[in-house]
Amino acid sequence: MATGTKRQAQKTKQGDGGNGQAAPLRSSSGAGEPEMRIAKESGVRGTNGRALVGSKKNGEELARGLGWFSIGLGLAETLAPRGIAKIVGVRGDSSNRLLIRMLGLREIAHGVAILSQNGRSAATVWSRVAGDALDLACLGAAFASPDTGKGRVAFATANVLTVAVLDVVCAQQLGLSNPATAEGSSNRVNKSIVINSSPEELYQFWRDFENLPRFMHHLESVRVEGEGRSHWVATAPAGTTVEWDAEITEDRPNELIAWRSLEGADVYNRGSVRFERAPGGRGTIVHVEIDYNPPGGKLGAAVAKLFGEEPELQVGSDLRRFKQVIETGEVVLSEGTVYGTGATEQRPAQPAANGDGR
Repeated sequence: MATGTKRQAQKTKQGDGGNGQAAPLRSSSGAGEPEMRIAKESGVRGTNGRALVGSKKNGEELARGLGWFSIGLGLAETLAPRGIAKIVGVRGDSSNRLLIRMLGLREIAHGVAILSQNGRSAATVWSRVAGDALDLACLGAAFASPDTGKGRVAFATANVLTVAVLDVVCAQQLGLSNPATAEGSSNRVNKSIVINSSPEELYQFWRDFENLPRFMHHLESVRVEGEGRSHWVATAPAGTTVEWDAEITEDRPNELIAWRSLEGADVYNRGSVRFERAPGGRGTIVHVEIDYNPPGGKLGAAVAKLFGEEPELQVGSDLRRFKQVIETGEVVLSEGTVYGTGATEQRPAQPAANGDGR
């Protein structure tokens, strides 16, 4: 089995700075020309051209544009399905024409819903993202068929992916909310793992929040600002970036750390980590509980799962990385299952019997 370490993977992507120390783990979604163009078109700005979640006003303007785009595309699919089939590279038989008309009617419904809300509803834009996922599934099936033009299908897929990124960015902009109002619709994640170390050591490592990107895959950076406050930057679905300020709400040395995001956060969240000595002196049980409110609420969470971004799976994987960082000094990689936003990322190795590390 081909194995390596996350440190080795980082050296391949970004170097270790020449000091022999493992750099904090970063997302590697990259900042290529498509993202720079998308950021420019959507009014979203970020370092190195990366798409950032911007203001709600930008989101409303982009949503209205997407609404008119939906209506235009829907009319073309409904009135000229044979021509759309030719452009996409699929046969224009009766079954494909019927499917294209149905997709067109869905696009028109999305556009009308967005414009009727004057581009202010994140839920209607998230419904477009769900539609993008359906379109991609149909294109994937078409690509597998021997009767399609592979080049045209690939071109259509690239265009749908571009629009999907715009949809996600727009939905996230519209979903910016006050955490006081978002708290009621939050989702909860609970995960535990046993680590062969003392509660004191684990607490000290976690309490320095700047250590967290070393094992949290989607977390780019944490900057400690003093007085229990910190600034967090993380990657979200489709390569966008979300940021928030957080404060510690409870701190019991060697036992518990609790935190919550502050007003103005891109994504409302709060959580806690507890360190409980395992029976028989066999290490420490680490319990993590997180409440979060994804942009778009429950619909946003469902769409995130379609794009492989389910928080419950993320937290479980992050805890396995935490275990490996503490017990071995670095994250061990299993053989190359590619996932996430980085093309060279691999799943952390885990015991075959139980995925939670017990």
